Amino acid sequence: MENQTVLYTLVLSELSDLPSLQLPLFLVFLLVYLMTLTGNLLIVLLICTDSHLQTPIYFFLGTLACLDMGYSSVTIPRMLFDFHTQERLISIQACITQIYFIVFFVASELSLLAVMSYDRYVAICRPLHYTQIMHWKTCVLLVLGVLIFSVLYPLVHVLLLLNYVFCNSISTPLQSFFCDLPQLLLVSCSDTFINVLLILIYAIVIGGGIFALTFCPYIIILNTIMKMSKAMRSKAFSTCSSHLTVVFIFYGTCFFSYFHPNVKDSFAVDKVVSVFYTVLTPLVNPLIYSLRNKIIQISLKRAVFRLIQI
Repeated sequence: MENQTVLYTLVLSELSDLPSLQLPLFLVFLLVYLMTLTGNLLIVLLICTDSHLQTPIYFFLGTLACLDMGYSSVTIPRMLFDFHTQERLISIQACITQIYFIVFFVASELSLLAVMSYDRYVAICRPLHYTQIMHWKTCVLLVLGVLIFSVLYPLVHVLLLLNYVFCNSISTPLQSFFCDLPQLLLVSCSDTFINVLLILIYAIVIGGGIFALTFCPYIIILNTIMKMSKAMRSKAFSTCSSHLTVVFIFYGTCFFSYFHPNVKDSFAVDKVVSVFYTVLTPLVNPLIYSLRNKIIQISLKRAVFRLIQI
């Protein structure tokens, strides 16, 4: 039998083994983090201060911006710390805590994107009833439902992880630069069958349900758009394009990261994809909405003009 040692501290993998790249990577990720916070905070401030943006869709967009700031704060500060110290050590408790918040923010964003799809369905397919259906009480309840679900969802995995014993036959790094649930299960010498089964069930039932709630409204939306005049069709497409772009980016990177086939020497590809969906997606979201949304562009111009006048 292999000699196994119970682990109380894990070693995270490096993004690059080259010492000369540590400082450039630190500066790049610091810049990305600051840009992420600035871009998302700017959207939140515009929505809070501009009366033209105080509508349901921008309320959801502001919530998404808050989630993006939290999501990036779960991984990037830890990465910056590891670049600085070069130790890459993390306790089991801290690792499980990071997993909880990563799952929380992923579940929150996926659920919120489904809610935003429903909002677009009501706006395009039932425009005369939009104000009655999507009033503020409904919007707040939808967001509260998303947050309550996202708080409870990762608890099942975390409570199971707290009872596991983690060990490894060789002192090797965790095959990720942040704590990821599948990678943590690989260094457990407890029976992880229940947790793996729950991941599979949740992915099929809950993940499939959220996926259907996100994309099914667009089947009806596209059918409705095709019956509109050319001018109305162009306007309807523009209102959905930003949301669909964010949805495809988030789902695409998550599916590739967790469901692509395991091949030899695929860790380098896994790291690139992980960087994209944990680090770059929260940065890309505000850029997509600000660059593609004319109302936000106009609101930003008004805000800049007010600052110049001051």
